[in-house]
Amino acid sequence: MRNPKQADDLSLSTPGHLADGFVRVRGARENNLRNVDVDVPRDSIVAFTGVSGSGKSSLAFGTIYAEAQRRYFESVAPYARRLIQQGHNPKVEMISGLPPAVALQQRRGAPSSRSTVGTVTTLSNSLRMLFSRAGTYPAGADQLDSDAFSPNTAADACPECHGLGVAHTVSEESLVPDPSLTIREGAIAAWPGAWQGKNLRDILSHLGYDVDVPWRKLPRKQRDWILFTDEQPVVEVTPERDRVAKPYKGRFWSAKSYVLHTLADSQSAAMRERVLGFMASGPCPRCGGTGLRPEALAVSFGGRNIADLNATPMAELAEIIRPTAGLKEAGTASRRQSSGEENEVAVAITADLLQRITVLLELGLGYLALGRVTPTLSPGEMQRLRIATQLRSGLFGVIYVLDEPSAGLHPADAEPLLAVLDQLKASGNSVFVVEHNMDVVRRADWLVDVGPRAGEGGGEVLYSGPVAGLAAVEESVTRPFLFDDGGTRGGGARGPDVGTSDSGTSDGGTAPGAGQARQPDGWLELAGISRHNLKDLDARFPLGVLTAVTGVSGSGKSTLVTHVLGEVVGSGLKNHQAPQLSEPDDTGPATALSVGPVSGAERIDRLVTVDQKPIGRTPRSNLATYTGLFDAVRKEFAATEQAKARGFGAGRFSFNVAGGRCETCQGEGFVAVELLFLPGSYGPCPECDGSRYNPETLEVTYRGKNVAEVLRLTVDAATAFLADIRAAARSLKSLGDVGLGYLRLGQPATELSGGEAQRIKLATELQRAQRGHTLYLLDEPTTGLHPADVELLMAQLHSLVDSGNTVVVVEHEMAVVAAADWVIDLGPSGGDAGGRIVAAGTAADVAGSTASRTAPYLTAALPQPVTS
Repeated sequence: MRNPKQADDLSLSTPGHLADGFVRVRGARENNLRNVDVDVPRDSIVAFTGVSGSGKSSLAFGTIYAEAQRRYFESVAPYARRLIQQGHNPKVEMISGLPPAVALQQRRGAPSSRSTVGTVTTLSNSLRMLFSRAGTYPAGADQLDSDAFSPNTAADACPECHGLGVAHTVSEESLVPDPSLTIREGAIAAWPGAWQGKNLRDILSHLGYDVDVPWRKLPRKQRDWILFTDEQPVVEVTPERDRVAKPYKGRFWSAKSYVLHTLADSQSAAMRERVLGFMASGPCPRCGGTGLRPEALAVSFGGRNIADLNATPMAELAEIIRPTAGLKEAGTASRRQSSGEENEVAVAITADLLQRITVLLELGLGYLALGRVTPTLSPGEMQRLRIATQLRSGLFGVIYVLDEPSAGLHPADAEPLLAVLDQLKASGNSVFVVEHNMDVVRRADWLVDVGPRAGEGGGEVLYSGPVAGLAAVEESVTRPFLFDDGGTRGGGARGPDVGTSDSGTSDGGTAPGAGQARQPDGWLELAGISRHNLKDLDARFPLGVLTAVTGVSGSGKSTLVTHVLGEVVGSGLKNHQAPQLSEPDDTGPATALSVGPVSGAERIDRLVTVDQKPIGRTPRSNLATYTGLFDAVRKEFAATEQAKARGFGAGRFSFNVAGGRCETCQGEGFVAVELLFLPGSYGPCPECDGSRYNPETLEVTYRGKNVAEVLRLTVDAATAFLADIRAAARSLKSLGDVGLGYLRLGQPATELSGGEAQRIKLATELQRAQRGHTLYLLDEPTTGLHPADVELLMAQLHSLVDSGNTVVVVEHEMAVVAAADWVIDLGPSGGDAGGRIVAAGTAADVAGSTASRTAPYLTAALPQPVTS
């Protein structure tokens, strides 16, 4: 392995690793790292760069952080270790000068709807204590413990919805969709069909109800009893129109009772699915969606109860508590021990709350409310919440390892983030960031560039030193994007690797040059949109072009594109009628969508939403199985003479079914090892050595490789190996086209980033025959991509448009926005201060807007006119 280039003005041979302030890594071999030696300074901001899959995360997280974590765990008592989820032991010979480390990695919000902004930041604990000790109680009420203000405790949560705030109920509208029908005609659609439904109708008739009058003409009292009563009267029934039949005892069930009973007790999935359609999800009527009991909601602070403050954006919450917090500095806090909003306890708690909220405001998160559930947050928002928590920890001498802290951030939001990183450094810490944003990289003190390419073509440290020194490393793929030396600046979509032709378009389908934006062939228009912070918004999207939707964090971009546009168009295509304007969501009370007339949707034949959710939640799901190429591979193995002679079919070569898989590990490839008084660990299966298959299956080879060896191939290697297998070759080409050539075919889904998962989904879509008139919706597709990889991705998106499709992307990368045909900018700020379209038009039009916070950053990304 070559030695990385180091800065000439630093002496790295000084003995004493603690004295010279460097973390020294020797012989790192994690993943694709090739016996790497590198020296990285402490007490600095260090950026790790390189294309996706180059090995930068393997160095920063898999080696440096993992070793720091391992050393910490060695100091913990063996019994305590088994209670802690531990990482792995990195493949490295030695690391010296390594302080304790804290990792802040990109992760989606926790899947539980009980996890909120307040619980992640622990601000909810302080707010509950404030209401408990300093709230204004009704006359005669006893003081409540802080737990009484939490919906997450069994004793104090609303008994109706168990603290979730969402109730699954039935209503007259859901049970009787057509009130013009009579009961005999089937007005009560929720009732069962066939004999059971006739039985209930006959019982009603014997009870004296008119079953032949339109439902809406029945008295309200009768309608409510028929639908909602808990009574179950038993009457003797003689079947109508069948006087020969013997009378029988019939029991009545109200429509509500029947639905709830079927959901709770029926063994038939089809029946449960049917009655589920008659239920409506919405805010719990008992607690109003708060999840709390009445006695907790009766306590107030500043004239508001705790549910009100949980729903208030933090910027506004700070102003509500500021007067009380200010009494601390004024020295006028009352020393009364009883409850009161100006007592010493109230002042102390609000002062601490205000200080902690201020950090979040500085990070641009003031639009979030404490009650916002984390599944609705972006990875960037979650990471900033964790960064804010670390700022309050007061640690020093620690290495913070951050995974793309600028991901999901508008350039305007990245500025305060950089100030926070500087603050962490000024507090005596080291900040190591894996980063693709060149503006963040330029602000670093030191740069470690890994590459030159991905997978087997990477794994080397090309340069380690001050940022400016990378300009001399010609083999670096990062260099042309970091320095404006005639190449693209900051990772544009029309860089040198795309292959731009003289006419201004590339062979890969890049956008026309500046001033040559494609012209729409129609418009998709939505009027009167209201959801979240979108209030009576009118929006129009051009068809047949690439549109970028921009705006600061929380401005409403994802709501407009993924939720509104996707739901309206998707529901219309599926039902061929007006879409169902509600959002079924297990992350909190359903958020109503209101929208007026929609035009242009009839021009769309198909909708494809490409998100960053995992392609699978277990190691059994991988690249080969998700794309379907593994089916073609298994068929080829089954067609070999060896397989035919043994009677092996294609199923024999699946690791998910008995027969060909290793039964010791059940096809997982690894086994869990449980140790007494020590944490359980995972290791390669001792029977199959991680191959997932039994020996008999592995004896069958295709072109000299068994099925396990094929799964270990990278996409690039498999492209050549499986070139003549049409179905596999098509999938592999699509994966390579979006920059995933470095991934192994059998790489588990659990090891893939959100950006990689999104590109796999896009590649799976690209391998299908393009029919045109498809609407593609992508939410921040460049997340986690090096600027060079962005070029590959953009070429594919432009090729989709060239095939007659419409592509809409939510995007923060200004080079991508500059290459779009149309730009819609939301803002001007986040939360309630956003949700409006402040500018729309070509990239040049939006760049010239004085109302847009995106404009100055977009101006810098647009191609500059050539002056003679």
